[in-house]
Amino acid sequence: MMVAEKPAPGVFQVHEAADDEQEPASPSSPRKMHSLDFEHIGALAAVAESLAPGSRWRRALTSARFVIFQAKINVLLPFGPLAIVLHYLSGTHQGWVFLFSLIGITPLAERLGYATEQLACYTGPTVGGLLNATFGNATEMIISIYALKNGMIRVVQQSLLGSILSNMLLVLGCAFFAGGLVHSDRDQVFNKASAVVNSGLLLMAVLGLMFPAVLHFTHSEAQYGKSEVALSRFSSCIMLVAYASYLFFQLKSHRSMYSPIGDEEEATEEDEDEKEITQWEAICWLFMLTIWISILSGYLVDAIQGASESLNLPVAFISVILLPIVGNAAEHASAIMFAMKNKLDITLGVAIGSSTQISMFVIPFCVVIGWMMGREMDLNFQLFETATLFITVLVVAFMLQEGTSNYFKGLMLILCYLIVAASFFVHVDPDATGEN
Repeated sequence: MMVAEKPAPGVFQVHEAADDEQEPASPSSPRKMHSLDFEHIGALAAVAESLAPGSRWRRALTSARFVIFQAKINVLLPFGPLAIVLHYLSGTHQGWVFLFSLIGITPLAERLGYATEQLACYTGPTVGGLLNATFGNATEMIISIYALKNGMIRVVQQSLLGSILSNMLLVLGCAFFAGGLVHSDRDQVFNKASAVVNSGLLLMAVLGLMFPAVLHFTHSEAQYGKSEVALSRFSSCIMLVAYASYLFFQLKSHRSMYSPIGDEEEATEEDEDEKEITQWEAICWLFMLTIWISILSGYLVDAIQGASESLNLPVAFISVILLPIVGNAAEHASAIMFAMKNKLDITLGVAIGSSTQISMFVIPFCVVIGWMMGREMDLNFQLFETATLFITVLVVAFMLQEGTSNYFKGLMLILCYLIVAASFFVHVDPDATGEN
């Protein structure tokens, strides 16, 4: 009969002692393992839940609630389809088609700005400001390409010029004014070095626009009607190279120069709180909103001439003042919001960055696209428009040279814009009267 051997007491003692020796060495290791397990389980559960069909529908509905139903300005969205319906009704007043298209594009441009801001939360302030400027200018670029396709070169020139003026005077002025009222106890501070670089690029753009106009009005072309266009195309290529170099300078070689002034950790925490939709949802909304804006832009451009006659407004005033105000709705809302949050570097990235992008990229790009279409789009914006741009750039450069802002600076910029708007209301375009 075999008797089971009992382990010696010392064996238990050895194991118990070993366990006792291991526990003090890393008392938190079992807790860490358990916490890691729970984290992995929670992450897997979240992924599984996100892949479930019901969850995807819920996420889509949540995203639609933030983008479409949350903003009060979206009550204007039905004006877009109404403009399309009015366009196809016989005997419709073209002024109504223009006004309804203009009103319908306004909430789309504002929502485009919202989706860009959400995307900017994932990219940081520098890239975020660039994205705000780029997608904020999508409306103007789409309108310009449609007008260029229809041979409305003056509408393209005047709407792009108006967008620059609106960004530098109205958008920046309202942002400085609103930010100055909220932070009335002190001057707001922004990155002076980046503002100086942008001012230099804007002066370079004025240089590129001035020489074709001077060449034309002094009748000093080597080949009349051809030298002006050739110079414009050459200058446009140079300006595109300069803007590409600026992007490399801003995003790669001198990124530290564009770092925002202030506590970056607080800004990052605020951005985390502001995230309402995911990165891919923001990209999808940007794509859909851009398509809808491009559709409405076609009807808007077709109705400009009829609206000018029926509303008794100069085409120059419609192109320089009304179209850019709608197109800049995204920049307007973004710049004011960031200024009120004391994030003036992003405000400047949106307002001045947008003006820089239009003058150094969008305008030369339209010249190149017109070249490909067989349209003689040039940089001769006429003397009145070129002089207006030159004075505006000088005024804004003086406002930015100190690196501070307050409500009074904002008020001055707004009043300057009112003078510009009144000037274009009484201005008769030389091309419209057949004068040179």
